[in-house]
Amino acid sequence: MTLPVPTPGLVIRYAYLWRNEFDSGSEDGRKYRPAVVVNAVVTGADGRTRVVVSPITHRNPGPERGLLIPPAVKAHLGLDDDRSWIVTDEVNVFVWPGVDLAALPGRPGRYAYGKIPAKLFLELRNRLLSSNPPPAAVPRT
Repeated sequence: MTLPVPTPGLVIRYAYLWRNEFDSGSEDGRKYRPAVVVNAVVTGADGRTRVVVSPITHRNPGPERGLLIPPAVKAHLGLDDDRSWIVTDEVNVFVWPGVDLAALPGRPGRYAYGKIPAKLFLELRNRLLSSNPPPAAVPRT
């Protein structure tokens, strides 16, 4: 098993914990879903890497809360044909790799779908940075 390096724009399979679930007392995400690595920073003397991810969903969060993923990008990543959005008003923060990272279905040992194009990643990053209020960050253990 070789884990990928968590680089910005990488799409991983991850048990995302939604903010409303966290606020209700949940500690675990209900299902594994694709999520985009937004940032990865090595912190502390122990050299642990903290990762920030935005979830991908089929449910339309609205134009102020999500970015539609173009069909060609979904095909490149090997995702289904249904419309999907990258959520821009909340994120999860965790220490890499964490217990919520999972192998892709039918592909043991592979944890990433690939990377989104730079243009889409910059749009995501700019949306997150300019958000007012800032995206809700859900800390994961």
